[in-house]
Amino acid sequence: MSDDSNQLSVTAAVGERLRRLREARQLSLSELARRARIGKATLSELESGQRNPTLETLYALTTALEVPLSAAIPRVGEGETEALRGAAVDAVLVARFDDTEATTELYRLAIRHGRRQTSPAHAAGVTEHLIVFAGTAVVGPATAPLELDPGASGAWPADVEHVYSTLGDEDVSAALLIRYPTGAPTAR
Repeated sequence: MSDDSNQLSVTAAVGERLRRLREARQLSLSELARRARIGKATLSELESGQRNPTLETLYALTTALEVPLSAAIPRVGEGETEALRGAAVDAVLVARFDDTEATTELYRLAIRHGRRQTSPAHAAGVTEHLIVFAGTAVVGPATAPLELDPGASGAWPADVEHVYSTLGDEDVSAALLIRYPTGAPTAR
């Protein structure tokens, strides 16, 4: 399968998952669009597979749906998904772990140098943990980001606005863990 046709099938699968999640919560297109602060037409195009979702849009929708990001991402092949692309971040879901206390997602992450991505608050109690392999990352709460060199790790509350960027002219290679407590209410 070509990369273009594979991307189309992933886009369609994400759209189908979003539609099922919305319907399971008995939300109209208008209501979910309002809660996620995106246009109704954008949501309609995403659900029908006519629009490729950005990482930021998927986070807005899954937060409004009160589910982890991985609930909207289809599994492709053996244990990995396609990369999700944001303003500065490329993320590949590697694994999802569910237990009685939390859902934990593990991502392979690249932060592109010269770019900055601001993520809105996720659900209450959600935390993010980053381990840097290469490059220097500037991540964490927008009001007090952490500077992490290769080999360093850091954690921050993701239920506040948080950022991803780099120092220098090198991309960052990292692993990101996102922990969603079971039953956490959604930030609105």
